Amino acid sequence: MTHSEVDYADVQGLVRFGYKRMTKASYALVRVRNAAAARAWLRSAPVTNAVDMKPPPTTALQVAFTAPGLRALGVSESVIADFSLAFRAGMTQEYRARLLGDVESNAPEYWDWGGPANEPHLLVMFFAEPEHFDSFVQSFTGDTWREAFTEPHWLKTEDLDGNEPFGFADGISQPRIDWEQQREPPGIEYDYTNVVALGEFLLGYRNEYGKITDRPLLDPDAASGELLPAVDAPEKKDLGRNGTYLVIRQLEQDVRKFWQFIYQQAGGVEPEAQKLAAAMMGRTLDGVPLVPIQEQPIPGIEPKEKLKNQFTFDQDPAGARCPFGAHVRRANPRNTDFPGRPASFLQKLITMLGFGTKGFRDDLMSSVRFHRILRRGRESGPELKPEHALAPVPPNDPKRGLHFICLNANISRQFEFLQNAWIASTKFSGLTEESDPLLGNRQALPGCPVTSNFTLQKDGDLRRRVTGLPQFVTVRGGAYFFLPSLRALRYFAGAGDV
Repeated sequence: MTHSEVDYADVQGLVRFGYKRMTKASYALVRVRNAAAARAWLRSAPVTNAVDMKPPPTTALQVAFTAPGLRALGVSESVIADFSLAFRAGMTQEYRARLLGDVESNAPEYWDWGGPANEPHLLVMFFAEPEHFDSFVQSFTGDTWREAFTEPHWLKTEDLDGNEPFGFADGISQPRIDWEQQREPPGIEYDYTNVVALGEFLLGYRNEYGKITDRPLLDPDAASGELLPAVDAPEKKDLGRNGTYLVIRQLEQDVRKFWQFIYQQAGGVEPEAQKLAAAMMGRTLDGVPLVPIQEQPIPGIEPKEKLKNQFTFDQDPAGARCPFGAHVRRANPRNTDFPGRPASFLQKLITMLGFGTKGFRDDLMSSVRFHRILRRGRESGPELKPEHALAPVPPNDPKRGLHFICLNANISRQFEFLQNAWIASTKFSGLTEESDPLLGNRQALPGCPVTSNFTLQKDGDLRRRVTGLPQFVTVRGGAYFFLPSLRALRYFAGAGDV
């Protein structure tokens, strides 16, 4: 199978750029009121592509659809049936809600949007430089918009200057997409790399297994004529190619509760509080990792990223520097295909034969390259510094949080695996009675009545266990979307005409 060059003009720009330089953004969650008007609006919408322009644009518009949204536009069930099961079933399906930890206060019935009978059809994302934002939004939410869609639920964002609401530097570690398709999967990965196959984030290309992820393939006809042919089935038109799946979750962060708990555990001593908070995250507030930076370069990590991202956890096998349960260790274990990262030929041979892994904490520690996600989220609510979070809650204290957005070609294998097996799991890396210290829901589980602990391992000394962690983050909404290519977007916009 030969490589197929990426047509950047067919890819929505969010995949390649993220638009962080456009500090103003807002997301409209809408339902289709009038399908014909919705298709007309889509035909006229200037969706921004991934071509690298000089100078870069000052505004950007991106559009994604839920499965019910495709139905509302008139896309046939036979086409929708070929999208992934996770996308078609949606985030609020009972099984998936349990898998994601969306229970008790996180349960979909309590969500502000996306819950039962409240699922959006479209996600329309507006990005702009501040001086252009209002006029940009107004120009595309006029009469046709109002005829096409119900009154939107707006998710407004804030620019916290590179920090998330708890105060930690954010957006530090992202995979580098192999746009040039120089990576040759499948191959055995003995050393951690930050370069990930294009097909992990864009449909129609080879993923880390060397396969092309399933997606809708159509017979050529008048409606599908503009679509690109499938690389693995040239006689078919590829509706998924250059598109991807988008996961969005509205996370409300209780910043005051977090810092008040931290300072209480630290006896009110600020340096100790900062150390405990860093242990839970796995980084200091300014983003410095708790494990040493290695001198050996890591593929996909640029020299300017070295001080915050050029590391693995190999130099901290006991979790004494960065606890096994720290958020950054759960979200990206930085491991490889084999436990222990064998260095010599003999060690590699022994490992491949299934020996030499005694004592390694490999439960649920599947090779990270099969589960990477591309994060594109933004913060919401005003900044609240740790020292100010210790004060009593004032009247009408504004909500703070994160509009978590990630892109992945396989929702189940990427986002859902990461959320269930690493973030929410009480058995991650040999642990027990604890889930992610920041994102965990603290729900009692069969055989594990306590999930509210956090363990700090120590070299040659007794570990320390922090107990009674409250729930710091609550889910307020979420959904699975398909972010189509521009060709697929035009196909959807003409769905009612065929």
